[in-house]
Amino acid sequence: MLAKWEWILFDADDTLFYFDSFSGLKKLFRKYDIYFTRNDYDQYQFVNKKLWIDYQNNSISLSTLQHDRFKEWANRLDVTTCELNNGFIKAMGEICTPMPGARDLLSHLYGKVKIGIITNGFTALQEARITRNCFSKYFNLLIASEQVGYAKPHPEIFNFALNKMSNPVPRRVLIVGDTLESDIVGGINAGFSTCWLNHDGRKKPHGINPNWQITCLRELQDLLNKLL
Repeated sequence: MLAKWEWILFDADDTLFYFDSFSGLKKLFRKYDIYFTRNDYDQYQFVNKKLWIDYQNNSISLSTLQHDRFKEWANRLDVTTCELNNGFIKAMGEICTPMPGARDLLSHLYGKVKIGIITNGFTALQEARITRNCFSKYFNLLIASEQVGYAKPHPEIFNFALNKMSNPVPRRVLIVGDTLESDIVGGINAGFSTCWLNHDGRKKPHGINPNWQITCLRELQDLLNKLL
């Protein structure tokens, strides 16, 4: 057993799984005989990124995000935004691959500590990824913001997680994620131990201080071995 922690919670997108949204959108729009270009993607992301920031700040609902990011394309194709959003989630599940070291890390942790996912993404996508990669046996818990009604870093999603974990001492929960502003800030505020996966070499902003910083999941496995 890992003496230091009862639980390790992982973010999903770009922590355990690659999130290649450009490839997912190209796959989605091929169904409509649309060649989705990089310029199309840049325009989509201009809208989508702002919506995700608003969602993480709890300024809009997840359903608003899902609708608004596909509104222009739905009008052009004369379909519903729901159809496009569902098709996108399906495509992302079909193309997903684990991040380097994810499979080995989960196998190494299995049976030593309880493992969960806490994500601002969609439940259906996470379930598809877990099933596709034969990861089901590793996870004791899956929490997606759509289940809770609040996104990381809001305290409610972390309180929800603690309740689902049968209320362990917060510092005995380690959260691992690639986004300082949601994973790490939320984890710090909840009293969790925190590990920032900084695979892009981003400079850490002043005032956000994770307990550990790594550049890949293989480093996390080495770190955990040292902390045993």
